[in-house]
Amino acid sequence: MKFTKTTEQDSNYNNLEKMSITDLLQNINTEDNTVPKAVQKAIPQIETLVEQVVNKLEQGGRLFYLGAGTSGRLGVVDASECPPTFGVSYNVVIGLIAGGDKAIREAVEFAEDSTTQGWNDLTKHNVSKKDVVIGIAASGTTPYVIAALKQCNSEGILTGCITSNSNSPLSKVSKFPIEVIVGPEFVTGSSRMKAGTAQKLVLNMISTTTMIKLGKVKGNKMVDMQLSNDKLVDRGTKMIMSELNITYTEAESLLKTHKSVRNAINHYNNGN
Repeated sequence: MKFTKTTEQDSNYNNLEKMSITDLLQNINTEDNTVPKAVQKAIPQIETLVEQVVNKLEQGGRLFYLGAGTSGRLGVVDASECPPTFGVSYNVVIGLIAGGDKAIREAVEFAEDSTTQGWNDLTKHNVSKKDVVIGIAASGTTPYVIAALKQCNSEGILTGCITSNSNSPLSKVSKFPIEVIVGPEFVTGSSRMKAGTAQKLVLNMISTTTMIKLGKVKGNKMVDMQLSNDKLVDRGTKMIMSELNITYTEAESLLKTHKSVRNAINHYNNGN
């Protein structure tokens, strides 16, 4: 199958090394401004996939992100931020990267070229039909991701993807593809730039919308967040103050007693 990799096409700019710092920054920003519009066009695809994710997680399933390089790192970031933000277990949203944890900080040569390791990484977590696996690859051609999704399909596991090329091999093997077409990168082929930004925006949308629909947000507050530092304890205390119209000292005492914003609010309301 032939398709055009817009992410690999020549940059709209040339002679970058001759540009001033101001020109470089302004031109990068000009390109970055096109990304939200590309994401907006993909909202119907994102909505369709999120509906599936919510349904699976409501039934006790999990969400897996699978990628290599920048794509894998962004998946790991989004997954790792769900527990502290929404109070879910680290086993609910799981980010896997070609080459393992070492690849989060260092490039692992040829890890993305394996056609077996992606599925092996998933099976280590006992992936099943209850789960959703989203492959992330700007090019849409990463063997580590494509082969894993093919195996997921054969096992009856729901699959989705995030890519920045139309009609890619990855889209073809995904039941619910998301294609965010950002066009050529400022530095030709450097898909950590616009494509990476698009992936981050879409991942934010998927995880945040899913967690809201699962009841992990009240009003607009992170009532289930982990109280892992003084800043978050202070934020939680102020949430309780605002919700219950009580003093900071009272709110802080409730939070320390009940260990979460939600529990503190519920206990106060039930007791009064």
